[in-house]
Amino acid sequence: MKKWVQKSIVIMVAFLTFGLITPTHEIWDAFDQNSSNRSAIGSSNANRASAAEPEVIDNTEIQQEAIDYGSLLVDAAKEQSYIKFGTKIGPKISDEFETIIFPKMEEAIAMTVAELDDESLASLTITEKPSGNYGEKIFNITNSQTGDDVIRFHVRTEKRPQEGYYYNFHYHSAEDNFMTHYNLGDIYWEKNTPPKWLS
Repeated sequence: MKKWVQKSIVIMVAFLTFGLITPTHEIWDAFDQNSSNRSAIGSSNANRASAAEPEVIDNTEIQQEAIDYGSLLVDAAKEQSYIKFGTKIGPKISDEFETIIFPKMEEAIAMTVAELDDESLASLTITEKPSGNYGEKIFNITNSQTGDDVIRFHVRTEKRPQEGYYYNFHYHSAEDNFMTHYNLGDIYWEKNTPPKWLS
């Protein structure tokens, strides 16, 4: 950075703080090492900037290794659930969904993720098209490399005599070839016919 700019900043800080705060050399070192400020440093420091770049690459590699795929799946699961509910169903069942159903969904996802190796875990994706009308599919967690579903989450609309309509949340797992119906819980709608999904 040019000396006159540094001196101007020092004078401005001293003036604005009435001399109570004095800038230290650490500020300039931090400023010079910040990657967004490298273009302003000048050509005389080009060698020092290029030497700092491998550290940035190493940091991004470390960040990629530290990705929590389980929490990414859980966040996407919640988003897809609310897309399916739409604006008519979502507000009415959201409280019960958050307290009763979604914690069990998280648990099912965590159990599924715990059984996979790192490579399989990194290749998991969530389908982004919940079924509309009265279809059951909320989302599937799929291995993008093989194209196979790992776990499928559904919600079925049930009419119970004398009671009304309920939403039955459940999932199916690839472990038993999607045959078993693992119940997550029920949410009561009302006696009137519920609206279609995605509405």
